[in-house]
Amino acid sequence: MASIFYITQVQFDFGAVRELAAECARVGICRPLVITDAGVRAAGVLQKALDAMKDLPVAVFDGTPSNPTEAAVRAAREAWDAHRADGLVAVGGGSSIDLAKGLAILATHPGELKTYATIEGGSPKITAAAAPLIAVPTTAGTGSEVARGAIVIVDDHRKLGFHSWHLVPKAAICDPELTLGLPSGLTAATGMDAVAHCMETFMSAAFNPPADGIALDGLARAWAHIERATRNGGDREARRQMMSASMQGAMAFQKGLGCVHSLSHSLGGIDPRLHHGTLNAMFLPTVVRFNADADSVRGERRLERMAQAMGLASAADLPAALVDMNARLGLPGGLAAMGVDAAWQERIVSGALLDHCHKTNPRLASADDYRDMLAASM
Repeated sequence: MASIFYITQVQFDFGAVRELAAECARVGICRPLVITDAGVRAAGVLQKALDAMKDLPVAVFDGTPSNPTEAAVRAAREAWDAHRADGLVAVGGGSSIDLAKGLAILATHPGELKTYATIEGGSPKITAAAAPLIAVPTTAGTGSEVARGAIVIVDDHRKLGFHSWHLVPKAAICDPELTLGLPSGLTAATGMDAVAHCMETFMSAAFNPPADGIALDGLARAWAHIERATRNGGDREARRQMMSASMQGAMAFQKGLGCVHSLSHSLGGIDPRLHHGTLNAMFLPTVVRFNADADSVRGERRLERMAQAMGLASAADLPAALVDMNARLGLPGGLAAMGVDAAWQERIVSGALLDHCHKTNPRLASADDYRDMLAASM
């Protein structure tokens, strides 16, 4: 088993979920509240985590929606209080882990959750009092198990980021075995989320060479194995590599993301039914084209390095390769196929300009630039 300490402690191996009780003891969680969703429970994955916690007094909140909301965080707070919990274990995809991070704030800090949003100046208000969290991912996409941020749709329908080192899970238990039964469509969508994280953070102009190295390696792993994992969910090596790529993308995106996520966050707030990873897949080709100018100005050849990691001839092949991969994975052909209405354009653009990822794109986008990206992604 690889034991990694980078940002947080990671237990990574098939069967790693069996370490859950030991990690609770190490972190000091005696009365865990498990945050999950109904799908994870129905698939039997939750039971594996519960079995691993042995004799600990455990309560379960399984009301996580597909995109976590402030209302769902409040509902989980009621379960927290009723159980007299002293810590959290998130078992699920990024939505469950992000909801748990929202609860880590709300259960231990006064006021409304949106008070602590990054664009509201709330990050410094999040303190070490945040409830301890252990994350057990069941998808390979968001990497929230090793990230300092969470994305939650607040009551006024904005999809906002919450960022603090106090929100980093105290432990991440990455067990690829928990992803073996993941449906092909969700495997593809979450996998492209990991690809987007690796690509966007590598393109970002911020100076962080270690993050760049992690992102580039994660991209190579994801690109080589996403199709295998999607076509054969029982391919253990492909599942292992995709879980690693997901973790690496989030380790790296502490550096910053960009326009793909600005657009996805904004659009996801308008229609919470839209899957975040699928949205990222739709926006990636046009954002890569947009960033090509910045790449040539800086002279860093970042797009060329990504193309090399993906086995492509040149950076010029990147947008078409992304479009082709989306098609091979069975993802939608564009935003219109996902039900996105062109009449939402101005709301999407306004939200993207205010998003916390907007300013870390290597080329600062204007409102017109975002309108062009939207049109190209429809």
